[in-house]
Amino acid sequence: MELPEKAYLLRIFIGESDKAGGRPLYEVLVEEARAKGMAGATVLRGFLGFGANSRIHTSRILRLSEDLPVVVEIVDRKEKIEAFLEDLDHLIDEGLVTLEKARVIAYRRNKEARPD
Repeated sequence: MELPEKAYLLRIFIGESDKAGGRPLYEVLVEEARAKGMAGATVLRGFLGFGANSRIHTSRILRLSEDLPVVVEIVDRKEKIEAFLEDLDHLIDEGLVTLEKARVIAYRRNKEARPD
């Protein structure tokens, strides 16, 4: 797959304990992105953060949270990102979604690796 230099970065800020159909929401989002043929997705787990409810979520031992912040990042062409946004409305009850222009410097794959 080729990715143009001018692409878009979709960021989805959710909680680690958020679910969709009884499964972790971040897993559902990544699997949905893969099924839609998106260029790639990454899940980042935060160790400190707060959202709209202003409740601190932290990984510190004295204030152990079971709902750490999670960010799902997806980069692709504008059209594919916009089509994926329609799916998000049905999956996300709570969270923040941002979209920004991204300049793709390199997008390479292992030539020996075969897709699943």
